[in-house]
Amino acid sequence: MNYTQAAQILGITQPALTQQIKKLERTVGAPVFFSIGKKLYLSDAGRTMLATTQQIFEIVNGALDKVQQSTSATEGPISIGFLSSMETIAFEKFFVNFNKLYPDVKISFDLLTRREIWDRLENNQIDLAVMYVPDESIKNWRAYDTKEIASDHLVFLHHDEKMAKRKKVKLAAATKSSWVGYPPDYFTSQLLSEVFKNKMVDEPEIKGQFTSPFSIIRFAQARDYVTALPYTFFLAHTDRITMYHADFDPAISFDVSFVYRNDKAKIPRIKLFFEEWDKYFAEKDYLSVLSDIDSHKFGVE
Repeated sequence: MNYTQAAQILGITQPALTQQIKKLERTVGAPVFFSIGKKLYLSDAGRTMLATTQQIFEIVNGALDKVQQSTSATEGPISIGFLSSMETIAFEKFFVNFNKLYPDVKISFDLLTRREIWDRLENNQIDLAVMYVPDESIKNWRAYDTKEIASDHLVFLHHDEKMAKRKKVKLAAATKSSWVGYPPDYFTSQLLSEVFKNKMVDEPEIKGQFTSPFSIIRFAQARDYVTALPYTFFLAHTDRITMYHADFDPAISFDVSFVYRNDKAKIPRIKLFFEEWDKYFAEKDYLSVLSDIDSHKFGVE
């Protein structure tokens, strides 16, 4: 990474970033970066500062969580970051039920990118994240726990009548048509790229990329392209998808899970949230809720 890229990620100008780094280096008394060509690397002093800063964040966030552990179970905020490309309907139904039981627990529900989710988790700006796991882009899981919501897998969606009755399709056969999918940095795209690489199959030609699964489906259906989307999304919208579908052989599987800092589940209202979650989906499991399409309409519970 270089100064320009770092400044863009931080949302500031390059001169402002350079000035802040110089101030830090004057305080530390040593360079925190060194460059090789146009790329920047952490110096020994920089690595020490990074490790120390991470430890400070851990201590502060741990203290905040311990304070929250003494609060009421039936009032206060719960902040949830939700991967923006995921299906939300089952969560919306649960939130309605939870709010009826505990109206003083205020839930905020933000649709976020993977980077935004992890930034907010690390900075203790959200209590819970809902995302796909395992996520190989995340290197440090030590500070986090997970709670599985449902097992998921990719579904191949196509227009080929000759394959219409197939329940499964080999990866190589799925690459013969032009594709539409998510941008390269999205979980599904990275997962597919890794699978293609591991199976030594050439990646298909991509004709379009969208951040919304609804946009992907509309584009694929309008242009006779193929795509692959999570089964949980497909299940919730079978009434809107006119394409044929098949599972990959072998399956491309992953989990939908809550991800949260280690001590979050000890906070009374979050513990209560998880207890009510388990009760709600014990009566009708997560995938069954998604498949109940008639109840997805406004005003239907």
